[in-house]
Amino acid sequence: MAESTNRPLNGKTVLITGAARRLGRASALALARAGADVAITFRNSAREAQHTVIDLSSFGVRAVALRCDITDQKSVRRTLKEAVKELGGLDILVNNAANYETAEFEKITLRQWDAIFASNTRGPFLVSQEALKYLRERRGKIINMGSLGGLRPWASHAHYCCSKAAVHMLTKVMAKALAPEIAVNCVAPGMIDLGDKAAAAFMKRMSKLTPARRNGTGEEVADAVLFFATAPHFITGQILAVDGGLGL
Repeated sequence: MAESTNRPLNGKTVLITGAARRLGRASALALARAGADVAITFRNSAREAQHTVIDLSSFGVRAVALRCDITDQKSVRRTLKEAVKELGGLDILVNNAANYETAEFEKITLRQWDAIFASNTRGPFLVSQEALKYLRERRGKIINMGSLGGLRPWASHAHYCCSKAAVHMLTKVMAKALAPEIAVNCVAPGMIDLGDKAAAAFMKRMSKLTPARRNGTGEEVADAVLFFATAPHFITGQILAVDGGLGL
């Protein structure tokens, strides 16, 4: 009983996109700590991905890093096959990989708009679609990474906000379309302090505007991902804001 309480994901397999660094890494560590075998994807962060795999393995689980371009269907299909081959199946998909960019509305180019939507919206769609046959075999779960920016408009992030709002709607559509075999939910982080020195002043300013009087941590976002990973299948189609009340 104690083992199932401390490691509720024992015997489960997880694929997390873009998990070499930052929030993806934090989520991967949380799920591995809970007992899951974890495959992470990366695109350019090969060194960080290998370090993350070492840290994941320290929890006594299987871990593997796979290079993948989530905007390319062939790359996604190949990665899913490799992940399933390495782990023996797939129980949980976490669509974390995404890009973030600040740009004044009148200066956003079509190339910027399309690039953000390719990574942030088409990516989760492609990976989810390719993962369906594996997830259905195990009545699996999909967890998307949204954003407070998909719930509230940020004037200097039009393309980013719209891409994340689309992810929120994609979550709800998939929850209905893929039920009852697959549960689909979304975590929407607010201001999360990941220690970036360049953002220190901005983070300090935002903490004063947040009802919790501080910014969030990567571990708190990871806890929300873990919640959905271990939640009853009856919980589906939900957008969980992890924002200290900033969106209120």
